[in-house]
Amino acid sequence: RQLSKLIKQWYQRRVRGGARLMNWHAANLKDNGHPFSKEAAMAKLVASETATYCAHQAIQVLGGMGYVSDMPAERHYRDARITEIYEGTSEIQRLVIAGNLLKEMVQ
Repeated sequence: RQLSKLIKQWYQRRVRGGARLMNWHAANLKDNGHPFSKEAAMAKLVASETATYCAHQAIQVLGGMGYVSDMPAERHYRDARITEIYEGTSEIQRLVIAGNLLKEMVQ
């Protein structure tokens, strides 16, 4: 249980650091009437991939016990993995980012 708490805290600090700032930046752009789709896609991509990475690392630390449904790490991994699929896959987010970058380069 203690190891699970430590992993959860590490995960939360990592996700909160970059993804939260990116999310706030996208929200600020939207609030001020500026284009924000690229920044929103970047924030979602970073948050979902970081969550999956951290949950995967938790399972790696726990070994075979990480896959047991009684362990919180298994649920965290399932929840993190669905964020890469739900509301636009990571590949779609990358396409949105790339499309916006190309538009910026043309202008």
